[in-house]
Amino acid sequence: MGPFGQAQVRWTEWLRTIAGLRADYYRFSVDSNLAANSGFRNRAIAEPKLSFLLGPWHASEVYLNFGEGFHSNDARGTTITVDPRTRQPVGPVSPLVRAKSADVGFRTSLVPGLQTSITFFRLDLASELVFNGDAGDTSPSRPSRRLGFELQNFYKPSRWLVIDADYSLSRARFTDFQTIGDHVPGSIARAAAIGATVPDVHRFFGSLRWRYFGPRPLIEDGSVRSHSTALFYLDVGYTLPRNLRLTFEIFNLFDVKASDVDYNYTSRLPGEPAEGVGDVHFHPSESRSFRLVAAYRF
Repeated sequence: MGPFGQAQVRWTEWLRTIAGLRADYYRFSVDSNLAANSGFRNRAIAEPKLSFLLGPWHASEVYLNFGEGFHSNDARGTTITVDPRTRQPVGPVSPLVRAKSADVGFRTSLVPGLQTSITFFRLDLASELVFNGDAGDTSPSRPSRRLGFELQNFYKPSRWLVIDADYSLSRARFTDFQTIGDHVPGSIARAAAIGATVPDVHRFFGSLRWRYFGPRPLIEDGSVRSHSTALFYLDVGYTLPRNLRLTFEIFNLFDVKASDVDYNYTSRLPGEPAEGVGDVHFHPSESRSFRLVAAYRF
C-alpha cells in the first residue's frame, strides 16, 4: 500500500514549489521449510519530497529536488534466525532501507528543435544491495553514496528525424571505513546512449541505437574491473491499415562479443585446487538475433 499526495504553489512568475508526501506499508510473510525462519514482519515508511523550479527565462529553467525513498530487502531475510546452510544463528535484516537524494539541474529549449538538460545528483543509501553471482541472490551490505551528473539531449532537426544523446557519470562508494576498500562492486561509473529515430515517413519507421556501459569495479578495493560493453540495435517497421504494425528488430547488430554482467568470486573447475580459484565470471551478451513483431492496436 502506498498513498501519495502533493501540492504545487506558484509564488511568483519565476518561482514554483512542489511538495509531496508518500507513505508505504509492507507486510512480509514467510513460510520456510525451517520453522525457525518462518514468520511475518510489518514495516511502514514515509518519504517527503520537495522541488523548487525557477524560471522560465528564455525557454530555460533551473530546478532543485530533495526527497527520500527506499528499497526493500528479500522477504526471507526479514524473518531469518538460522542460516539454512550452516545452521548457525543469524540476525534478520531490515525490511525497508531508506534512501535520501538531492539534485540540481538546468534545462533549456533555447536552440530551436533542441531540448537539453543537465542534472547533478547525490544519493545516499542506508544499505547497499550487492548481488552474489555464485549464490544468485542479493545481500544487504554497507551504507553508500553516489555523486554524479546526467546530460540529456533531444534534437529534432526535421519532421522525419529525431536524435537523442545521453551521458551519465557516477561515483559510487561505501561510506563506512573498512580495510577491504570502499568501491561498490558492480556499480557503473559511465554510461551513454545515442539514437536516431525516424518516427513516420510514408508509413515507414525505424531507429538505430548505440548503448555503452563503462568498466565496473568487481571487488571493494577496485583492483579487479570488468570490460566495457557497447552494442548497436536496429529496428525498421511499416504501419499497415487497420492499426496493424510490423517491426523487424536486430539485437547486437554487429555481433559484438561482450558481457552483460561480470562478477569476481572463487570457483573450482576439474583439476583446480580444492580451495578454488578467484576469477572473473561473466554472463555473455546475446549474439546477433532477430525478431519480427506484429502489433495490433485497438
